[in-house]
Amino acid sequence: MNEVIELFGVPSETDADWEAIIADQQCPYTLKRYFKVRKSVPDVSIGSCVVSYGVQRAPLAICPNRLLDSSQIFLDALHLLTGHEPGNQIHAVQEFSMQGGSIDYVLASVRGGEVKDFVGVELQTLDTTGSVWIARQRALHLHGIEISQQERESNKPFGINWKKTAKTILVQMHHKVSTFEAINKHLLLVIQDKLFEYLAKEFNTEALGEPLISNAFHIHTYALKNERKGLVLDLSERFSADSQGVAKLLGMRQTGNAKLDELHQRIEAKLSDSTLIKFPNHQLPGGRR
Repeated sequence: MNEVIELFGVPSETDADWEAIIADQQCPYTLKRYFKVRKSVPDVSIGSCVVSYGVQRAPLAICPNRLLDSSQIFLDALHLLTGHEPGNQIHAVQEFSMQGGSIDYVLASVRGGEVKDFVGVELQTLDTTGSVWIARQRALHLHGIEISQQERESNKPFGINWKKTAKTILVQMHHKVSTFEAINKHLLLVIQDKLFEYLAKEFNTEALGEPLISNAFHIHTYALKNERKGLVLDLSERFSADSQGVAKLLGMRQTGNAKLDELHQRIEAKLSDSTLIKFPNHQLPGGRR
């Protein structure tokens, strides 16, 4: 049976103050309220970060914020800031709109308040079919949290919507990558290794080759590995392609254009102390270390 194995950033098997955790409803990676809520009770956050799936109980991230742990994905993207120089600050600006659609994060190298270079960073985790609510409640009930009789008796399952997740992110990348290529910038897609395995099985990924700086589009895949402190992100593989290579995945033509100076100005307007990534403490954009 598929189960929830991380809630609000805490392993579900851990003996913790679960009443306080579910009352706070806080995402530890953004220090904000967990954004996925129950449709029938919008004041209640679900809080499911990672689920187990299949016979092998493979851990699958279902919340994109789970990929923000320790800012590792930003550290692993620094080499794509080819215009970065020692002394520049590094900022991660969230939810930045540009031609082709919104970008989850813009990782920017900044000097004197001016953007010197930037990389677009997109996060994609797996979508579920059905609700994970029953599995969430079942996990909490093991720690003495009271749940309803209907929830105790329910065997309603949830699944993983591999096809929808893969198709959605590939279409989005196709729309956005030509914009970045036109201004000689990089677009990075961060996904879990299990999702990439599905992409490689179902789509023509032959155009995805070694991670060349000359290519506009990059993919970093991460495994969720069990360590003493719990599940940690571990960079598995890196790939890259140009916009034509991304188009081959879906058989589409490339589109898009943008003015670089305008993008710099709009990023600069969003810079603040909260977007500044403070190394070496690996502090998240939301403030969590």
